[in-house]
Amino acid sequence: MADFPLPLTQLFGSWGAYSIYLMIGLGFGFVLESAGFGNSTKLAAQFYGRDLTVFKVMFTAIIVAMSLIFLTSAVGLLDYNLVWVPPTYLWPGIIGGLIMGVGFIIGGFCPGTSLVAMTTGKLDGVFFVFGVLTGIFLFGETVQYFDVFFNSSYMGRFTLPELFNVSTGSVVLTIVVMAVMLFWGAEHLETWVNKQLGTPPSSTQQPSVKSANRSLALPGASAMIALALSVYVIGQPTTEDRWQKLAPELQAQIDNRAIYVSPKEILSTHFDHSLQLVIYDVRSEVQFNQFHLADAKHLKSGQITEEAKALRLAPANTVILLVDNDEQRATETWKQLKAESVQNVYVLEGGVKRWLNTFTAQHDVHYEQPASPLQPLLYQFDSAVGSQHPAAKPSPVNFPFEGTPKIKLELKRAPASGGCA
Repeated sequence: MADFPLPLTQLFGSWGAYSIYLMIGLGFGFVLESAGFGNSTKLAAQFYGRDLTVFKVMFTAIIVAMSLIFLTSAVGLLDYNLVWVPPTYLWPGIIGGLIMGVGFIIGGFCPGTSLVAMTTGKLDGVFFVFGVLTGIFLFGETVQYFDVFFNSSYMGRFTLPELFNVSTGSVVLTIVVMAVMLFWGAEHLETWVNKQLGTPPSSTQQPSVKSANRSLALPGASAMIALALSVYVIGQPTTEDRWQKLAPELQAQIDNRAIYVSPKEILSTHFDHSLQLVIYDVRSEVQFNQFHLADAKHLKSGQITEEAKALRLAPANTVILLVDNDEQRATETWKQLKAESVQNVYVLEGGVKRWLNTFTAQHDVHYEQPASPLQPLLYQFDSAVGSQHPAAKPSPVNFPFEGTPKIKLELKRAPASGGCA
């Protein structure tokens, strides 16, 4: 579907990827130092309203990155599903933010800017970095005493569009407009605070610099709002949109039956400890309760998107199996999961009907012999047995798998991550 984020390790190898990370880090540090963010006095001044350069630079970076991420996602260049969004732990996040804020005021640095200061030989940066490392060590040694709170109020990958139940474009446009207004307010706040305190403007606020900045302010603000409007108008791709883009490549796998795995291969996979088999039963709840494979989870159509979020972060050896009475609904679910960037997804060949035809004891299941191996088997249990029936997880010794395995682990594309500090 989308070309980005790039799987750098796969494209350039480990050393090539690390070289790119190094260049990005050096560039980021250069920009921070050029903006004066290696100076603790300048950084701390934002908390007193004297110099809001930190706020303006960082907030500009945020809204530019946000707008470009969702614009490239809207036009199909970026797979946003593979962009790392830190999971939300509400109360631990709030408390942690307050602690970091206090440390920022006292020390004059955040972890990232302290590294910049240390690199340029500033002693306060060196002491701050050692303080950070000491704090990390102490946290690691004591987290066991408050791990319940540390892992509390977990909300997963929770974003503002989900919080307010509005479109992504609406959130992007609102934040950009709000940022422009805050930038205007920040300029006036700096002027007023410095006038009240009788302090001279900082070097970055000299008349010539301020004049140049103001001449660029209107074009810059206009460009950002235009960018956000583009995101709003185009909108984010739906699951159906993603599938339509993937269909030319993936439909061939369906036509060639590459995604349909025989019951005996699934049984051998179930007992293969090198793989983590996750089974989703997409039938109705009544049919699921009547009989289902051992360890299967019932998956309703409305749960697919939420499950996809977790599956994208699953270990690389995870294999997802979709189970239906036959194959139709499972195939449609396969399309949705693939459109949501989930890998290593397969469908039970012939569905539960073929599974029963392969493994069940015939004395308690009424059925008609199929005319061909792929024709659905008609069956009926006398009671709802769930996974208690012997056919739910038969012994692989009695049913050895012979043939070429269809299950092949795709190379996992880990979500691209990033962030300050």
